[in-house]
Amino acid sequence: MSHTETGISDDAVRAALATVEDPEIHKPITELGMVKDVTIRPDGSVAVAVWLTVAGCPMRETITNRVRTAVSEVPGVRVVEVELDVMSDEQRTALRKSLRGGSDEPTIPFADPGSLTRVYCVASGKGGVGKSSVTVNLAASMAASGLSVGVLDADIYGHSVPRMLGANTRPTKVEEMIMPPQAHGVKVISIGMFTQGNSPVTWRGPMLHRALQQFLADVFWGDLDVLLLDLPPGTGDVAISCAQLIPNAEILVVTTPQQAAAEVAERAGSIALQTHQRLVGVVENMSWMEMPDGSRMEVFGSGGGQAVSDSLSTALGASVPLLGQIPLDPRLRESGDSGIPLVLSQPDTAAAKALAGVASRLTTRSRGLAGMSLNISPVRKK
Repeated sequence: MSHTETGISDDAVRAALATVEDPEIHKPITELGMVKDVTIRPDGSVAVAVWLTVAGCPMRETITNRVRTAVSEVPGVRVVEVELDVMSDEQRTALRKSLRGGSDEPTIPFADPGSLTRVYCVASGKGGVGKSSVTVNLAASMAASGLSVGVLDADIYGHSVPRMLGANTRPTKVEEMIMPPQAHGVKVISIGMFTQGNSPVTWRGPMLHRALQQFLADVFWGDLDVLLLDLPPGTGDVAISCAQLIPNAEILVVTTPQQAAAEVAERAGSIALQTHQRLVGVVENMSWMEMPDGSRMEVFGSGGGQAVSDSLSTALGASVPLLGQIPLDPRLRESGDSGIPLVLSQPDTAAAKALAGVASRLTTRSRGLAGMSLNISPVRKK
C-alpha cells in the first residue's frame, strides 16, 4: 500500500526490513515475525515497531541500529523511529517451534544421518598440550574462510574457550531454546557462561552427559558447516557421551612431541576402536621453538605426533595422518589470554600458518558416504 503524499510504500519499507537479520538467530526479522507494525507519516518519517524475543535482550541496540539503517535507505524516508516491544509467551512458543521445524521436543541435529555438518571432537590424552588453543584457532580460521562454525566447550571442569575466543556475553534464552553468543564469527557455548565468576563445577557422570545433551539439542546452532567440541583430557564420561549422542562425529587428537605425552594421546585416540568413530588425524602442538638465528629448539623433544599417527593407523587399520605441527610461540598463549585467536591477530606467524593449514585440510577433505542417508530402497531380484 503506497503512501500517496511521500511516495514511500509499505512494501518498500518491509522489503528493507527483510534485509535485517536477527544477530542471534541469523534470519530476517520479517521471517521471524518480529515486525510488529510499520507507520509511514506525511512528513517522510517512518515508525517501525519490533518485537524482541525476550525482555532485556542483549542485542536490542544492534537490532535497533540495523532497522534504522535499512529503512533509512528507502527513497523518500527522512527519519526512522524504532519502537521495541517484547513477544508474548505464545509468540515465543511459535518462534521456537518454527526454528525447530515444528517439533516440540529438542533433538540433536548433528546426530541425523543426513546432517551435512562436520563434527570434530578435539581430544587429548592429558591436559596442558594446548588442545583448547588449537580448537579456537581452527574455529576462527574456518569462520574467516566463510564457513558457519560453532564451538562447544565440552571441558566442563576446565572450560576456557569463552576467554580464548573473547566471548564475554551470556546466552539469550527463548523458552527452552538457547541462543549462543558469537565471537569472531564463531557461535560458542560453554558451562562457563552459566556459572558465577570462576566458580568450579562439581558434577558426576550423569550430570555431565545431560549438560552435553542440552548443549547439543537445546542450543539453536542454525545451519553449521563445522562444529568443534573441545573435549576434556582423557577417555572419561564426556568422550563416551559424545560417541553416544553424535556417533558420526570424528576425533582429532592433539599431542606434543614428548614421548610420554604421545603415549597418553594414543590412548585418547584408541577410544575410536570402542566407539566405532572415525579418527580424522593428529595435530602436534609445541613442536619446536624458532630461534632468532633461524634454528629450531625442540623444547619437548621430537617425533611424538608422527608416533601417534603411526600407532593409531596400525591399530585402526586405516590412515590417521599427522595433519600439522604447530611451533611453540608465546604469542599463541598471549592471543588466548586476549581473546583474539592468533590466526586473526597475527596470521603471518609460523604457528598461525600451521593452524590455518590444519583448518584447511579439515574443511577441504572429501566427506565420503559413511553415515550418509542415500535415500535408496533395495529392490528384490525376481
